[in-house]
Amino acid sequence: MLLTYVDESYDRQRYWMVALVITEHHVRPLQRALDAVVRKASESYPVDESAELHGHALLQAREDWAAMRTKEGDMVRARIGVYGDALKAIGAHDVQIIIRGLDLERYPSRAELPVPPHQRVLRALLRRVNDQARAYGQWTLIIADEIDGAAEHQQHFRLYQRDGIDGIGGDRLPEIVDTIHFAPSRASRLLQAADLVAYLYRRLASGQDSSPRARQTSERLWSYVAGRVVHEECEQHEPEDDQQGS
Repeated sequence: MLLTYVDESYDRQRYWMVALVITEHHVRPLQRALDAVVRKASESYPVDESAELHGHALLQAREDWAAMRTKEGDMVRARIGVYGDALKAIGAHDVQIIIRGLDLERYPSRAELPVPPHQRVLRALLRRVNDQARAYGQWTLIIADEIDGAAEHQQHFRLYQRDGIDGIGGDRLPEIVDTIHFAPSRASRLLQAADLVAYLYRRLASGQDSSPRARQTSERLWSYVAGRVVHEECEQHEPEDDQQGS
């Protein structure tokens, strides 16, 4: 069986979702590898072994990583090193990365979207995850970072399985079992892995890094998982498509 971990990252221009599809035999080894990354950091810096690997917090020295910005200076290189170690661990395991996005630049307000960005991108992502599971010849379970409106997304998923994504009996996502399970990222190293990938991808795609040096650093970090990407696409929203799935 496969397990699929889902997280999102977005800005005003793009809405991105990332799925990490992983074989059950690699879940525990990757969890232990990520635990080891945080443990290693805690041995050298004032960081707890239970610290959450959260992309924004790690690069900006926030939350669990706030102690790595001290009066003596900002430990940027050290935090980048932790991020790199985590991405290397992800890239070293049997993980398939699926990336879906939605271009929001045409829309002054998300209220103009007939289908909310999260719902639309998740729908497209689920279709790709289902295809990936079919290619493996296995079923998969979806675990997503908890968000507001989780019950509504679970209801949409039930409708997809009953009526098809297009609402008229098309793809019913047969390789995805049960429901979408929402969990706090703090409790799951694998959801944290999805967050690290999603945050860095969005950062690169948006051109957020203002200096060539920062861009080069982000590209180097991305190189540790780039070979695990099996699908990436940013959809150009067309209103008439909302009745047909994505």
